[in-house]
Amino acid sequence: MNRFARAFWLNSPGHGELREVTVPEPAAGEVLVRTLYSGVSRGTETLVFRGGVPESQHTVMRAPFQDGDFPGPVKYGYLNVGVVEQGPDTLTGRTVFCLYPHQSHYVVPVNAVVPVPERVPAKRAVLAGTVETAVNALWDAAPLIGDRIAVVGGGMVGCSVAALLARFPGVRLQLVDTDPARAATAKALGVDFAAPEDALGDCDLVVHASADERGLTRALGLLAAEGTVLELSWYGDRLVTLPLGEAFHSRRLTVRSSQVGALSPARRASRGYADRLALALDLLADPSLDALITGESTFEELPEVMPRLATGEIPALCHRIRYA
Repeated sequence: MNRFARAFWLNSPGHGELREVTVPEPAAGEVLVRTLYSGVSRGTETLVFRGGVPESQHTVMRAPFQDGDFPGPVKYGYLNVGVVEQGPDTLTGRTVFCLYPHQSHYVVPVNAVVPVPERVPAKRAVLAGTVETAVNALWDAAPLIGDRIAVVGGGMVGCSVAALLARFPGVRLQLVDTDPARAATAKALGVDFAAPEDALGDCDLVVHASADERGLTRALGLLAAEGTVLELSWYGDRLVTLPLGEAFHSRRLTVRSSQVGALSPARRASRGYADRLALALDLLADPSLDALITGESTFEELPEVMPRLATGEIPALCHRIRYA
């Protein structure tokens, strides 16, 4: 017997609504999940809301359980925490994370959900997808003990990377951002903070996540000779200008991309996607990561809240959505 649920759909760039959708009975090997919380990642998800996904990336940027196509109508999202209401005995009643859009109930294959450890509150578990991005980035970056590191861009991804790097022994670490309000977030994460003009140079590694070419230019300027910028920003359909003249070649600098859609080559032979997500959930046992959740609204308010998140009227890292 089918049941009904409600889902958030982007009708056209800048305009969303809640729609009634049909949810089937779970078949063998599937689970029915009732959503407790979902999260809005202010970077990628608000870019999608504004219609900023270039046509060449429509396939690459699809979320795992996306319905519709860019620029819309489309059901998009990937930070969902819920309770399994029907499924195998080993999962029924368990709190799980799934890369599912904003929807009150849904049915997915068993292997699409990952149980949330008991020591991780469901409210915090919405960060799992972003912490997973940070895990993959650090597998790519391979920082070493004693490295001098800066994270440029104190958004949701940048702060997640900084939070994990804060656990590395012996590193000199700064979170760099133009917004002085990010200093409080950095303090909660146990990380030093600096404005771009005050950031310490001679870095072995700079992780860039500001999604602004000025941030990427500053990241290059912070490197020591033969240092590396790991680029995590996604610019959508914007062109980026970068100073690759001057001392870029003589100092043998590197700009390297990292993207969560593929497992890092450093761990591809020994880890799968489920392993990476399970690790991210385990790392969320750290209560300092609550600092990355900067607001909460009800599911019913989402059509009015999303435009305000996209314009920056509501400043946010991760904005949590609460379901009845």
